[in-house]
Amino acid sequence: MIAAHKAGIPVFVTGGIGGVHRDGENSLDVSADLTELGRTPIAVVSAGVKSILDIGRTLEFLETQGVCVATYGDSKSFPAFFSQQSGFTSPYHVSSPQEAADLIVSTLSLGLQSGLLLAIPIPEEHAATGQQIEDAIQTAVTEASSKGVTGRDVTPFILQRVNELTKGKSLQANIALIQNNAKVGSQIACALSKHKEKSGGNFRGDIKTRKSKDQRIDSNTFGQTNPGSVCQSFGGVGRNIADCLSRLGHKPLFISAIGKDSHSDAVLNYCKHMDTSAVARLQDQRTATYCAVITESGELSLGLGDMDIHQQIQEQYVSQFEDQLASASLVVLDGNIPVSTIDYVCHIAKKHAVPVWFEPTDADKACKPFLSESWKALSYTSPNLAELCTMNHTLGLPTPTGTRVKKPPKISKCLIAGQEVASYLNSNQSIILFKSCPDHLRMSWAVYRLSPAPCWSI
Repeated sequence: MIAAHKAGIPVFVTGGIGGVHRDGENSLDVSADLTELGRTPIAVVSAGVKSILDIGRTLEFLETQGVCVATYGDSKSFPAFFSQQSGFTSPYHVSSPQEAADLIVSTLSLGLQSGLLLAIPIPEEHAATGQQIEDAIQTAVTEASSKGVTGRDVTPFILQRVNELTKGKSLQANIALIQNNAKVGSQIACALSKHKEKSGGNFRGDIKTRKSKDQRIDSNTFGQTNPGSVCQSFGGVGRNIADCLSRLGHKPLFISAIGKDSHSDAVLNYCKHMDTSAVARLQDQRTATYCAVITESGELSLGLGDMDIHQQIQEQYVSQFEDQLASASLVVLDGNIPVSTIDYVCHIAKKHAVPVWFEPTDADKACKPFLSESWKALSYTSPNLAELCTMNHTLGLPTPTGTRVKKPPKISKCLIAGQEVASYLNSNQSIILFKSCPDHLRMSWAVYRLSPAPCWSI
């Protein structure tokens, strides 16, 4: 659950969850996944709770932890893993993947730290076998009590006896349960994905407008309202990178600047999992926003950027984090910040032998490190073809013709451009991670490694 949440995965499918063990009111033996559900905002899909546990107290404990519990099906009857009915009920029930997705969105959008449990009853075709297993469980529980089996020895004793009493049928039913959970869970995840597409992912930040099908914006339609859909999300090249690293368990220091407005409040609230202590909040400045007009086919038609605040990320501000820069294992720069700031950071990194990764951001900004000697401090860069050609042009190197056509570039042009700049940077011991789209179906990566520069798994 923790790993899925950190990776931004909202739906986690498993076989069953733990619970409050029998006699748990005295032993205080409570499975850790119950407390984790109470502090991790994620939807867990399972077959309920095994009857070897105290299901009633388990549901009470989940309620205390603030976990929303719902049964997937036509009733609120809470399943007991191998049995469709446990004798207890869930507070809610959903009858379709779409209803489940709606419940997940409603629950997680509250901003609480607790999660959601969706209990999936055993399929009807396995219900008879499941009931036999349930009867065997009750027999094993009685035997454990009569033989004085207590504590941590109870669960393995019961599982062994159930396997013996059912002659291995419990394993077959267990496999069927997992397969069914995976099927239903994937359907719910797909419905949730479609829900996010319609609502823009429930995030606010960068604004994208998509033109309606067959709607053409030309000189005749300017000055009037054009139909389309609008979605918002948090962006920013540097912020995206810091966000991903944070979700993967790292602790990057994000250095940037935002205004004191509603956008800055929203982005800081969204980035609570990140270290934003180095993000300056500036009075009378607007938080950077970008509006992209996207065609029905997904092509960029028009982009509007309000990014003047990037010019406030000056050397004087960044210099107060010199110790952190000098001791970093990697410094990542994007092309939005001023040239003077790039020069300063590259100077500090080179002085302390810290590798630098430059993400060009945009074709017009890809030239910045190459306007001075700063490029000699770069260990990694990740341009697309247009950005790579800008680098070539700035360095006075040949640039393949026809690189600004709307069609996806041929891989031969990509390789020519990459080889030119790679050869020029050979003495710099750099790696170019070049990204391009030879067609609409796949992303192609060309990596030019020129020396044993430090490498990470990508």
